[in-house]
Formats: sequence, C-alpha cells, structure tokens
Amino acid sequence: MTSARRYPATIAAAAEHETIIRKSRFVTRIEPVSSIEQAESVIAGIRKRAWDANHNCTAMITGLLGDQARSSDDGEPSGTAGVPMLEVLRRRELTDVVAVVTRYFGGVKLGAGGLVRAYSSAVSEALDLAALVRRAALRQVTLDVPHAEAGRYDNLLREWSTHHGATLGEPTYAASATLELWVPDAELPRLADDLAAASAGSVVPVLGVERIVDVPA
Repeated sequence: MTSARRYPATIAAAAEHETIIRKSRFVTRIEPVSSIEQAESVIAGIRKRAWDANHNCTAMITGLLGDQARSSDDGEPSGTAGVPMLEVLRRRELTDVVAVVTRYFGGVKLGAGGLVRAYSSAVSEALDLAALVRRAALRQVTLDVPHAEAGRYDNLLREWSTHHGATLGEPTYAASATLELWVPDAELPRLADDLAAASAGSVVPVLGVERIVDVPA
C-alpha cells in the first residue's frame, strides 16, 4: 500500500487581478506551468506587453514536490517584492505556478513594509480567484461492463469518486465498455465492496499502475 504522501497543489487556469494601492496600479497574473522554461516564457511575454510598467516582479515554484523556486524584485528594493510573492505561493502549498505583479508607479512611495504588503496581497488576491487542482498518488482501476450498462456504471463511479478522493479517467469502447477510475489505495477495498453490491458480484475491478494524478479540489 502506498503511504498517503501530500503533494503541493497547482491551479487549473490562469487568473488576473488588479488593485490600486496609494495611486500605484498592481496588475497580477498567475498561470499554471510545467517547467522553469515555461514560467520564463510567461514572464517574458508579460514584460513585453507591459513594457511601459515600472516593475514586473516575479515568483515561481515548479517541480512535483515544489522543490524549485525563483523570484525577482525587478528593481524594487531587495526583498520587498519577489520573495514576499514567493512566500504566498509557499504558504498556499502550490507548485507549477508562476506569478507576475506589474506595477505602474503612482507617485507615492510605499516604503519597504508597504511594498511587502502590496506585493503579497496582490498575489494572494489573484490566487483567491483561481481554481485549485490537488495532486495525489492514485491507482488505476478499470472495469469491463456491457455497453448497455455503461451509463449506469459511469454514473455510479462519478458519484462514488466525489466521496472517496478518486477521479474518473477515459472510457474505451470495444467488445465491452472499459471504464477507468483513479483511486487512493486506502479506498480500494471499499470500491470492491461497493461494486460487488451494485453488480451482484459480476463486475470485478482490475488494478493497474499508480501515478500522480491531478484532481480538481
């Protein structure tokens, strides 16, 4: 049995948020990424579009375990932008995400403490708009069922997955319908029992590989 190791989550899609703090505009863009190179590409694109901004400060965390991190103050006083942004991502237990906060200076200085609060809150408020995707080590389970029963079992698995930390995979159709489910190891006995009860023992789950799978939070 696999131990229930906790993996950092990520976000499902990009989100953008704008706020005004003492006349300065802070435009935050967060995006899911799969590598440092993709994060750098996102940053480069935003810097090109926001060429007239005073600062484009950045933070990224990548890797399955969130073990790769980078940040940049982009001209703001050292430690007042990139690192506070990065700390927000870490506190949210995220990975494979990049955040860029574009600042248009409004003429009023915020001071070091004010900058830290501004950049931290800008990222936090953008993340509040994003849908999370959690990651878990799940076991592939397949079921072969008659085509006429595929809809019933698909509905059963869909409902079951919402209560047991599982997620549906892709069905395939040949001589019979093969339904796929990704299940935590700890829930496998319950799945076998529930399927036996629903099918009078005629449907037996077949276990497959274990993978790290994205599951909507």
